[in-house]
Amino acid sequence: MWSDPVADMLTRIRNAVRMRAREVKVPASNLKVGIATVLQDEGYIEGFDRIDDARQGLLRIRLKYDHRGEPVIHELKRESKAGRRVYRGVDEIPKVLNGLGIAILSTNRGVLSDRKCKEIRVGGELLCTVS
Repeated sequence: MWSDPVADMLTRIRNAVRMRAREVKVPASNLKVGIATVLQDEGYIEGFDRIDDARQGLLRIRLKYDHRGEPVIHELKRESKAGRRVYRGVDEIPKVLNGLGIAILSTNRGVLSDRKCKEIRVGGELLCTVS
């Protein structure tokens, strides 16, 4: 059992990107589906689908590369951890690479990107940053 399933998901994606894999499979949960949805909406992954198995299911995430074969995701950083939760109000949400990257937050309206949080004026737990 992992102490931090989100960190496990991000590590699996980082490792797959380093290996230039086309897809990666991670154990599914509603929070991970929310993170994958934000990554897809913001253009960092091609897509994902849920694979049912006898247990909790798997998420198959299709990674995205540019026309030269370079990965779109350069850095995935876990911000809020099990031992130190990081919460940000709407005015305290960090700007990642001066707006070129995104921050992913867990809010009372679901898992959202920093742009969407600022648009609807809501803060929450800062899960990770992507650039």
